[in-house]
Amino acid sequence: MKPEYIIILLVFYFGMLYLTSWITSRRSNNQSFYLGGRKSPWYIVAVGMLGASLSGVTFISVPGWVLTSNFSYLQLVIGYIFGYIVIAYVLLPIYYKLNLTSIYTYLEQRFGLSAYKTGAILFLISRTIGASFRLFIVGTVLQIAVFDHFGVPFYVTVFITIVLIWLYTAKGGIGTIIWTDFIQTIVLLLAVVLTVVQICLQLDFSFTEMVSQIYASPLSDTFNFSDWRSETYFFKYFFSGMFITIVMTGLDQDMMQKNLSCRNLKDAQKNVITYGVAFVPINLLFMGLGVLLVIFANTNGIAIPEATDQLYPTIATGGYLHPVVTFAFIIGLIAAAYSSADSALTALTTSFTVDILGYNHEKLDSPDSVKVRRWVHLGVSAVMMIVIIVFDAISDQSVISAIFRVAGYTYGPLLGMFAFGLFTKYQVRPVAIPIIGILSPLFCYFLQMYAESVFDGYKVGYELLMINGAVTFIALYFSKIGRNFSK
Repeated sequence: MKPEYIIILLVFYFGMLYLTSWITSRRSNNQSFYLGGRKSPWYIVAVGMLGASLSGVTFISVPGWVLTSNFSYLQLVIGYIFGYIVIAYVLLPIYYKLNLTSIYTYLEQRFGLSAYKTGAILFLISRTIGASFRLFIVGTVLQIAVFDHFGVPFYVTVFITIVLIWLYTAKGGIGTIIWTDFIQTIVLLLAVVLTVVQICLQLDFSFTEMVSQIYASPLSDTFNFSDWRSETYFFKYFFSGMFITIVMTGLDQDMMQKNLSCRNLKDAQKNVITYGVAFVPINLLFMGLGVLLVIFANTNGIAIPEATDQLYPTIATGGYLHPVVTFAFIIGLIAAAYSSADSALTALTTSFTVDILGYNHEKLDSPDSVKVRRWVHLGVSAVMMIVIIVFDAISDQSVISAIFRVAGYTYGPLLGMFAFGLFTKYQVRPVAIPIIGILSPLFCYFLQMYAESVFDGYKVGYELLMINGAVTFIALYFSKIGRNFSK
């Protein structure tokens, strides 16, 4: 496909997003930027959060991932559902009861300022890296599909990508994002469905034949109950999926900010359960696409890329399918990446402004608060651009694996702190909390590095998050002080 056509498509697509932004941000203020005025329809939030959770990582990596781990990812997805139940009926009632803007304010009320700042900083690091990885995907594809043709360097592509997001989020914030994410999720899913339909037409598969071919493929093997040392052992994946969801959604300002924009607790709970359950069929769709891509490649003599992340882009943009699929892929990829990155940018702005600079409660509506928020929004955008460029220079592993590995290190202490706050009544020495927040990830890093040689071939996988949280919890227990917590 000619790069000029893709640029025209991008102009049309972003025109639609900017129109949405203009409509939703006409009466915006700090309250609407941070929480959408707490008037968001739960079903719109639910659809939008699907896109934000899937992101460009799922869009590209999951179809390619079946080549290396079959359908084992589904074991993780099943665990997600139980994680969403915990979020809906344990965490959300606390957040709504305390009327929080930033969820890390809970840590201040429970443990004091040092825990509050530690939690916020851990989130800022985690989400900055995670969002940058996701944008790196779309930046790379745009570079190959469009900007290399015009001799534009990668850092300029990244700059353009960040500016486009900044422009439609700068004013409306979460009040705009719940609607742009809704649109982007629909576009993302339509792109995948169009790809599946086109592949089936070329392979002359009916719907029944498609299902039979996917089911018969060895790539569709899902459950591993036999080898407890394996990274894909069912209970490792199941409980890891559960805790990944609790931490990367329930303890993540980005995802919770949308839930807190719902009209009330009941609506927020309906939102969480709805999109949590929807994850199973949607991820099955992505994994099924991965099998179809392999069948299509083998049938047509297409070499499967060494980097499995490139399987879907190679076939979708390589002239093997109808041009409509290429259009759909480009727009779907952009929708996937931007539906995650735009909300991350808003959440990072919220957390830094509220948690680090202290613009909370009465300061939220102070005369200079809007100006400060805008400067923070711009600064966060610049930081994300730098991280993407650095990642491009040093990355040598699957993007989806990198995201969860980073999350395992940085979100683990958040899991331990929130769990200690919810399930014990102890206070903790303030000076110990930031130290534990640093030492626990370091311990887990060395554990993952040497576990296989020390523990008879045991491979630490996504359960690293649970281990990290448990280490933090235990360390907090040994740092407790005599005074019990009560309110």
